[in-house]
Amino acid sequence: MTRAIVIGAGFGGMAAALRLRAAGFDVQVFDNQAQVGGRAGVYRKQGYTFDAGPTVITAPFLFDELWSLFGESRSEAVAFKPLTPWYRIRFADGRCFNYGGTDAELVERVRAFSPADTAGYQRLLRKVESIYKVGFEQLGAAPFHSASKMLAVLPQMLALRSDRSVYSFVSRYIQDEALRRVFSFQPLLVGGNPFHTTSIYALIQHLERKDGVSFAMGGTAALAAAMARLMEDQGVRLHLNCGVRQITVEDGRATGVLLDNEQQVSADCVIANADAPAVYRRLVPPRWRRKWTDARIRRQKFSMGLFVLYLGVRKQFPDLAHHTVLLGRRYKELLEEIFHHQLLSDDISLYLHAPTRTDSSLAPPGCESLYALVPVPTLECRQPSKAIDWTVAGPTLAARTLALLEDTVCPNLRDHIDVQFYVTPEHFRDQLRTEHGTGFSIQPTLLQSAWFRYHNRSEDLRGLYLVGAGTHPGAGLPGVLCSAKVLEHYFDEMRATA
Repeated sequence: MTRAIVIGAGFGGMAAALRLRAAGFDVQVFDNQAQVGGRAGVYRKQGYTFDAGPTVITAPFLFDELWSLFGESRSEAVAFKPLTPWYRIRFADGRCFNYGGTDAELVERVRAFSPADTAGYQRLLRKVESIYKVGFEQLGAAPFHSASKMLAVLPQMLALRSDRSVYSFVSRYIQDEALRRVFSFQPLLVGGNPFHTTSIYALIQHLERKDGVSFAMGGTAALAAAMARLMEDQGVRLHLNCGVRQITVEDGRATGVLLDNEQQVSADCVIANADAPAVYRRLVPPRWRRKWTDARIRRQKFSMGLFVLYLGVRKQFPDLAHHTVLLGRRYKELLEEIFHHQLLSDDISLYLHAPTRTDSSLAPPGCESLYALVPVPTLECRQPSKAIDWTVAGPTLAARTLALLEDTVCPNLRDHIDVQFYVTPEHFRDQLRTEHGTGFSIQPTLLQSAWFRYHNRSEDLRGLYLVGAGTHPGAGLPGVLCSAKVLEHYFDEMRATA
């Protein structure tokens, strides 16, 4: 039986382990954390439950597939509850737009908000569907290990004008600036700047429309735990609190891993679900890195960092949506400061997750479990004198976030807080081992997508394969699940090494 080692028990790693096991591989999974999920962990404090990572479920069929590989049902393991609206976007002037629902409902909301954009939005709907059919259905689980694969789809990508940014693409159909923000913010969900992310990522809009946006009851971490149970039921050996120090190599082939505890474990193939840049920089010995050298990795454009404030509140806010996006006064300028100038601005925008609007079990009776995510610069710093000191910036940004929430959607919030803590990009660097403490690995720009992204089959080491946010097709739950699906194209060559 072919032996496979998976590094990392995030969603990509667990999906890879399940697909490998269903194909008859002997699979072991190693993770340095005490729980599964990677970025999708969980915090439990004083009766409050907080998801540590992704909160949005789209493309539920990708999860259903994993259970169906073993003749089982995902819905019996964990329930998905559809949300309406998917997001409530609140602008700095107090206006709101409820994003989500049927096409007809969305058209009517656009008509009420900006009548002149109604026809343009209807054209946008048709266009993003055509992008979805190519970008997701044809390319999402396709391997891109050779230039010929990229050349084969290049005409389609050019026809879809993938050279345009998402914001530029949306602006061709929508004139109202507020609505342009509504229909272009989605790349931020996968670590991209809407002004630089290739327009192929506009397919997220159709992905949301196709199957809706749902929430995993019990939290996203409950979904991760259900996947872990499925793995163990099917004979996948899961090792937590057991980090990998290095991938072992013989004659240019990955032969296993050296663990943090000095134990060496052999395998016929290694699948890395760790952050792709960090895989090469930290786990692959430099002598074997012909392509992914330190110099090449330094030239890449990385996603933003994340500051996440968690709040257990002994009060409820019944008017809150499950997901709220609070936009600041500036849009492009703020994103430029975060992504390119590495500045922490006074004018913040944030994403507020209020899961107790849907699942009351996540907080004590009459209470609210909240998670406020603020995009911030990473720990990458081209000018050391401007490096952010998070021991100072953390408390300041927490106070600023609380003030914004209290002034907008959570009145008198600070008078009712039971639990308050936060994480910064330093958490992502130190605990999740991401390069520069990124939240989503590298950005989804045109020249960092498809063939230009980290390949699912390593170019530097035979027998090494990669899944997860930094690899093709990209970040976000659908992206990392598809990256595991891409591996199926390489199962035969994996078996050939045994």
